Amino acid sequence: MNRRILMIVTSNARMGTTGQATGLWAEELAVPYYRFVDAGLQVDLASPDGGAAPIDAGSLKPRGENAPLVERWLADEAAQAKLRTTTKACDVDASTYDVVFFPGGHGTMWDLPGDAGVKRAVESAFAAGQLIASVCHGAAGLVSAKGADGQPLVKGRRINSFTDDEEAAAGQTETVPFLLESRLRELGALFEGAPNWQSFSVRDGQFITGQNPQSSDRVAHDVLESLGIKPAQARAA
Repeated sequence: MNRRILMIVTSNARMGTTGQATGLWAEELAVPYYRFVDAGLQVDLASPDGGAAPIDAGSLKPRGENAPLVERWLADEAAQAKLRTTTKACDVDASTYDVVFFPGGHGTMWDLPGDAGVKRAVESAFAAGQLIASVCHGAAGLVSAKGADGQPLVKGRRINSFTDDEEAAAGQTETVPFLLESRLRELGALFEGAPNWQSFSVRDGQFITGQNPQSSDRVAHDVLESLGIKPAQARAA
């Protein structure tokens, strides 16, 4: 049986009303994408609005200067086509996927929490016993989901995300609509974090969550391990 992963990315290209550009953080998509593809998994992309998903220009350097997997992704026309033609999240049955995976980027903070398709994807995947994973601000996709008991799905679960300290270090505390770590704590999550910019992830049942771009590879490894799949001999991250 072919294992399938649904990556849900942001459709939002602006930091609220500031006019500052944002979007998806390239590393947080590219690194897990190739870990999964190289291990033989099918990866599909969705977003709140469908269609082309924006990339945060701050996550890219000039061609030839990015990390190898980001360079591979930039040169991969099939992968780029997927990013230009994402499926609308509300049109996807997430329960048919083995994993729902949320890459981050500041754009997620504005559109993932309020999107009905994202909420349903998380709730249906959880009810079906599937894995739910996120990197960095991708955990914004978890904050609205509720269980059959009406309680937040993250309540009582060990969860990680981009931390409030990292948001302050990035200079965006007053820009984002809410602080992700604080919101997760308010929802009852048992938040676990690491020092700024350290690779860190948490696994708790169906949830696998990582802290920052540096954690992208670690989260992908945890997902594959949870699926019982040995990671392929990796090309350099």
